[in-house]
Amino acid sequence: MILTITPNPAVDETYSLAQLDVGGTNRVDAPLRRAGGKGLNVARVAYSQGLPVIALAPIGGGNGEVFARELVSSGLRHELIPVMAETRRSFAMVEQDSGRTTVVNERGGALNDDEWALIRQSIIELLDSGVTVLAASGSLPEGADPDFYPWCVRQAAARGIPSIIDTSGAALLAAARAGATVLKPNHHELAEVTGTDSLAAGAKVLLEAGAQHVYASAGEDGLVHFAAASPGQWFSAKLPEPLIGNPTGAGDSVVAAIATGLHNGEDHDTQILPRAAAWSASAVLMPTAGELHPSHPQLQVALVIDSSAVNS
Repeated sequence: MILTITPNPAVDETYSLAQLDVGGTNRVDAPLRRAGGKGLNVARVAYSQGLPVIALAPIGGGNGEVFARELVSSGLRHELIPVMAETRRSFAMVEQDSGRTTVVNERGGALNDDEWALIRQSIIELLDSGVTVLAASGSLPEGADPDFYPWCVRQAAARGIPSIIDTSGAALLAAARAGATVLKPNHHELAEVTGTDSLAAGAKVLLEAGAQHVYASAGEDGLVHFAAASPGQWFSAKLPEPLIGNPTGAGDSVVAAIATGLHNGEDHDTQILPRAAAWSASAVLMPTAGELHPSHPQLQVALVIDSSAVNS
């Protein structure tokens, strides 16, 4: 099964309105509330496509109870670790007129040492019980050990299990140095951690640090795959025309597609990359993260696939 890890989960609340009046009063219907966080979105997408998935996350307080009830109703297999800190909330305001989405994320409360130890022990037990892919996603709560994601990579590697890490900042570079199988930054996250706006140059930094693959999402410019085994070469996939919608879960759908491909033992450039680009595009057409639009097979057929290389 695919194990998704969300160390900083949230109750996602999505509001829909014609246009957001910044600085004014906005009247909206009750939001759609669901258990969220990047790893939960990954799990939902993979589960919707028939993949065996288990989602692990720490939860606490009243928001944690809302989180748990919704997750139980979804049917998604999960393991929730009880903690003292209140589970945070994330608010998305989706404008129907413009297609823009404004997101406000609360910061996650700190976990204590015993809670982190319980999370790590649960991960080890799951890795030893038939996990085929580990996918850890999102930010870390305040005060978290910066070695948490590298630890996940090392634990998976020790068991011959591929790992996917989708995070940002110093944690992204640390995961690369730990030898992550796949890293999935967007172009802003890649530039922030490597100091270059060039996707190729930024990916090179992460690959030389120890990552095996980098999938860099670049908005309208699509998705680009770089591999340590093919330095100076890369493949890209994008639609002829960009789609307008809610991009909140697009990156999580990429991770779900990569996890699916690793679970099935597929080729990166000919199978995983096109699926990931199509799933990402179809997620933009959905009102909430963690879902794919039914048109994703047609979107995959419409993709423009290209390969590039730099002279050595």
